[in-house]
Formats: sequence, structure tokens, C-alpha cells
Amino acid sequence: MQGDIPMDYNDHIDNSDEYHSYDVENDGYDDEELYDLVVAGCHVAVTYYMKYIDKQPCRDSEQTGYMWLMDCLRGNETKCYKMFRMKPHVFLQLCNVLQHTYGLQHTRHIRLEESVGICLMILGQGACYRMVQERFQHSGETIHRHFHSVLKRLSIMSMDILKPSDPTFSVVPRHLQKNPLYMPHFQDCIGAIDGTHIQVVVGDDKKASYYNRKGVTSFNVMAACDFDLLFTFVMAGWEGAAHDTRIFLDAIRRQSVNFPKPPPGKYYLVDAGYPLRKGYLSPYKGQRYHLSDFRRAGRGNHIEERFNYVHSSLRSAIERTFGVWKNK
Repeated sequence: MQGDIPMDYNDHIDNSDEYHSYDVENDGYDDEELYDLVVAGCHVAVTYYMKYIDKQPCRDSEQTGYMWLMDCLRGNETKCYKMFRMKPHVFLQLCNVLQHTYGLQHTRHIRLEESVGICLMILGQGACYRMVQERFQHSGETIHRHFHSVLKRLSIMSMDILKPSDPTFSVVPRHLQKNPLYMPHFQDCIGAIDGTHIQVVVGDDKKASYYNRKGVTSFNVMAACDFDLLFTFVMAGWEGAAHDTRIFLDAIRRQSVNFPKPPPGKYYLVDAGYPLRKGYLSPYKGQRYHLSDFRRAGRGNHIEERFNYVHSSLRSAIERTFGVWKNK
């Protein structure tokens, strides 16, 4: 009949009601999710605004870091030396070399002289980042970046500077030629090797390996020098707990550090803590060695003691070289 509604049509109406109810519930769920997203977005926007747009500068000194640096360079030489461990003309020469030989350049906001000043203040005084941030009026990230940029180039430059003046070791050092105590028996000696400790500050998680025998955190630095008290090789970075022999063997075996090895017939003087091997002459063990021992009781009559006396006297060049460096 015309007024009758097919059964499948009624089923369709019922199903439509179910779908409509499901959509309403889903719409409510979507609204809640959208609300959460909007709140989260607003929080991010406010945080960004407060941190990067409406932030209050904490380094608001009228004297910028570059202005202070120029004041040091143009003022009394003593002030510059105390701040950067070098006189103004040496500072400017270093900047020139780093720029034209090792690629250090100005950046958008910092001139290279300021970058060098940042690095030298940290290295020369052991200044912490907070102190350098305040002095140069830059953020910690900026100080860190420029410090390591200059330090990287100084490390490369050191390998070009810290090397023997006579790379072939063909000339007998003048210090030996004019002293009968060393000639002719030590005429083939080319220098001395020893280690020294440089106190450092390290994080608590690394302190164990940096404690030396005196209970101080340090670097164990190995160095070689000639008899003009000039370094010919320096290897820094080993932990204070590392043994001298371990550092020595690493230096002579690793090609990348450019250790100036003695040619055949030549040798370095080393103390008793180093292994006796070809090219590296250590003293007799079990005999007096240090000069202070001989001052109290004379040079001795045994040939081993006499050898140790001359060995100690000549090897003291490395100790004096360390002393000159540390007193700067």
C-alpha cells in the first residue's frame, strides 16, 4: 500500500540515529582535544615570548667587552700583561697570525681580537665562564663557542712552533760545546724529557682519574726541551693519575702528535721513572741522583755516581724550563 513504509527504510532511520549519536560524542571528544592543543600552544607561545622577546638583559654594562679590551691594549702594559699574560704588541701580533695563517675571522657581533681576549683570559687566569661572561658582556654559549674556536687554532699553531730549531739534530748544542763537564761524553744529547702537573678543575664524575699523588686534580703534561730552555714538544691532556711511562710510550708511538724522535746515535735524557731504551738515556738506579744529594755529600767516587751527577746536572734543563714557564 501507498502509506506502508518498507521495513528496510525503518532500519535505515534507526541506523542514522545511531550514527548521529556517535558523531555528537565524537564532536565532544574532538572539542576537548582541540582545547588541550590550544592551551599547550598558548603556553609555548608565552614561554617563547618571555624568553626570547620580552627578556630582561642581565649584561647591561655601558662598557662592552671590546671597549674594555681596547682599554687594556691602549693603557698601561702591566694591566694588559696581568689580564692576558702578554704585552699589547705581542697580543696584536698573535691576533694577526691567527687571522692570516690559521683562519680566525671576525663574526657578526664579535671581532677576532675580542675572541682572542676571551680565550687568553680563561687560559692565563683560569677564569670561570661566569666571570668572563660578565667581563665581556656575552652569553655563556657565545663565550664557549669563541673560546674553543681560538683554542683549536692555538693547538694547531703550537705544533708549528714547539719544534726543534735544528730538526736534524746535526749540530752539537752550544751549551754542551762550551762546558767540559759534558764534552765529549754527552755531545750527542739533544735535550731532556720530563713531566709536570698542571692543576685543573673537573666535574665530580671525572675527578677520580684526575687525582695525582698529592691528592690534587691535574693534567699530567709531558714535555721535551733543548738546552736553551725552549720547549721542543709538549703533550697535554692526560689525567693526573696517568703514569709518566704510559704518556711517554703514547707520545713516541703515536704519529699524529709529531714527537721529534732522536735520529740514530742521538738521545734524550730522562729520569728514572722512564724506561731505558735506545734514544732515551736514564740514570743508574740505586745510586744518588738528584743534585741536592751531591751538594750534601760531594760528587762521589763511583763511576755510576759520577755519571748520575752529570746526567742530573744536564737534565735539570727541563726543570728550569718548566720553572720559567710557570713563573710567567
